[in-house]
Amino acid sequence: MTIEDFNVIVASEEHVRFAKEITDEMESSAKARGTGIARRSPEYVAQKMREGKAVIAFHKDGRWAGFSYIESWGHGKFVANSGLIINPEFRKLGLARAIKIKTFFLSRKRFPDAKLFGLTTGLPVMKINSEIGYRPVIYLELTDDDNFWKGCESCVNYAILQSKDRKNCLCTAMLFDPQVDVPKVPEPDDIKFNE
Repeated sequence: MTIEDFNVIVASEEHVRFAKEITDEMESSAKARGTGIARRSPEYVAQKMREGKAVIAFHKDGRWAGFSYIESWGHGKFVANSGLIINPEFRKLGLARAIKIKTFFLSRKRFPDAKLFGLTTGLPVMKINSEIGYRPVIYLELTDDDNFWKGCESCVNYAILQSKDRKNCLCTAMLFDPQVDVPKVPEPDDIKFNE
């Protein structure tokens, strides 16, 4: 099996039926790794699909293979690329990188002037983010939108974040500022979404 066996696309209404499977896998993967994750409901993930603010991957046989979504914060000044999850059957094939690249450029198309960011405890995600053009930053460079930080309340490390006044935690903050940074990967030519 290779990356060529997958179709990575912008999600839509037709993919809503996978929302529960995706959120269940997000939660079980976080527990297995012993890491924190901001929990998302199947309804939230389904809404991201309906809005064209998610990327989903399928194996050529139709099985769900991976997912990620975007959310804007601070009146569109910041966009988080979040919820990256790969079906365990399809890990270590380069699918996470393909999804992250598609999600990155979907964010750039939808919010061309926004700073893109992510928080992660995972070394593979940090590596992919760096390959795309993100750089590690301090938390003060991220959005100050309280609604974003409320999403961290379901994380096992939330007490640490609170004790540090949202200035740091166990996650690494990574940022792409279109005024400063340049993408290090080519843009996929098939990013389409409903305006």
